[in-house]
Amino acid sequence: MKTNESNLDRIIRVVLGLALIILNLTGVVTGILGIVFLVLGAVALLTGVVGFCPLYTVLKINTNKS
Repeated sequence: MKTNESNLDRIIRVVLGLALIILNLTGVVTGILGIVFLVLGAVALLTGVVGFCPLYTVLKINTNKS
């Protein structure tokens, strides 16, 4: 897996992922929407930490210009 996310992209994903997970875990968002937030948050957090987004590969997007 080659990194296809820029540093800014990765930071945004980690912050967004953590925010979505926290919203679910604190009970601010519950039910089905809470589960959706939890899953999307986990995916955003994971891709941000790893630096690789499979969807970017399919769409031929690469924000990492280095």
